[in-house]
Amino acid sequence: MNLYQAIRDALGTALASNPKAFVFGEDVQTGVFRCTTGLVDEFGKKRVFNTPLTEQGIAGFGIGLASVGASAIAEIQFGDYIFPAFDQLVNEAAKQRYASGGAYPLPGGSLTIRAPVGSVGHGGLYHSQSPEGFFLGAAGLKVIIPRSPIQAKGLLLAAIRDPNPVLVFEPKILYRAAVEEVPTDDYTLPIGQPDVVREGADLIVVSYGTPLHICHALKPPNPAPSIQLIDLRTISPMPFGALTEAVKKTGRMVVVHEAGKSGGVGNDLAGEVGRRAFEYLEAPIGLVSGWE
Repeated sequence: MNLYQAIRDALGTALASNPKAFVFGEDVQTGVFRCTTGLVDEFGKKRVFNTPLTEQGIAGFGIGLASVGASAIAEIQFGDYIFPAFDQLVNEAAKQRYASGGAYPLPGGSLTIRAPVGSVGHGGLYHSQSPEGFFLGAAGLKVIIPRSPIQAKGLLLAAIRDPNPVLVFEPKILYRAAVEEVPTDDYTLPIGQPDVVREGADLIVVSYGTPLHICHALKPPNPAPSIQLIDLRTISPMPFGALTEAVKKTGRMVVVHEAGKSGGVGNDLAGEVGRRAFEYLEAPIGLVSGWE
């Protein structure tokens, strides 16, 4: 499967395994990126339905649906348009479980927000953003970014079954570019744990989403250092403990992401790991990012 097919498979699995699961968004009955194509034919318009053009309304409706014990799986058609829903997500969704002392959502209830992010080569300024950094300060809100079809299916199903609200940002350029054999059965991958893509002893490169593939494909200099490549997978909560232990072994780390430097994952990660592993570092933590 490619990435969008793996997401479609995960959504089908979630709907088939839970009669209280619902998929909704502005054009999910058609599927702009084909991630939801055919679901309405399989599960009907009461469980897969289009919404009005209101991101704030989509998020608010999802919060209410999750609160009464349903599994709400919402799509924001482009991550660039998630900002009208920002208040609902950071002031309501992120706080509800803690503010209620664990009473909400009701058992079985969950809120998952999917959105395609990142550049695709021809998207323009309103269809190419990487908005993940804006949500790092929203305690109680989990944020995951998959790099491949296997990761996408396993992390999405884990998000759908997590009682905490989860944002799943999908790199749109990978929808058809990333292809691998994906298990067709029901499975999940752990949220909050990084994945070691390649072992190494001299330097750690940490990335997520599209740039991870670029890092993996780069030809190292000669003589080549031993480079460990780590996929964050989850950017909130950030796996600081695992990354700190990893950098203690190499003394060097570089963070790579498509978003700009300011207010993003790289500076947040470098600052905290730098504090925790200061005496082990042989050089400042590097950051390679997109332009501001």
